[in-house]
Amino acid sequence: MKPLIVLLSVFVLSLLTRKIVRGNFEFAQSGQMAMSVMLVFTAIAHFIFTKGMSMMLPNFIPFKTEIIYFTGILEISAAIGLFIPCFRVVTAWLLIIFFILILPANIYAAIKHIDYQKGTFNGNGLRYLWFRIPLQILFILWTYLSATKKW
Repeated sequence: MKPLIVLLSVFVLSLLTRKIVRGNFEFAQSGQMAMSVMLVFTAIAHFIFTKGMSMMLPNFIPFKTEIIYFTGILEISAAIGLFIPCFRVVTAWLLIIFFILILPANIYAAIKHIDYQKGTFNGNGLRYLWFRIPLQILFILWTYLSATKKW
């Protein structure tokens, strides 16, 4: 829920700021800004809640902590890449693939009732997926539309 709030808040703030400063709404650039801030926000969680996020990966996966740190670095890199014109579209497509690849970890965490912030098995469970799966789809569409300037 927090990433969605960050995404939408930064989008609205950026959109209004651009309207005041430049005189027009720049949806794609505001969308890129919002996605970048949201990515940095979620990346920070990889370093703060490493133990809980490691629990989101099945036991057969080795180097869980390293994977969590690596994905945090990937999110920060993507946040930067969305602002570099020659890398924007490639970054967006890689980010879309990333969003698809992390969905199984979210499903696994929901099945196992993992609360990644507390590092416990007292999470929301399967009902969380009713929110998380549409959220992943929103992130994918958002990334595509803002990077390709389709809006």
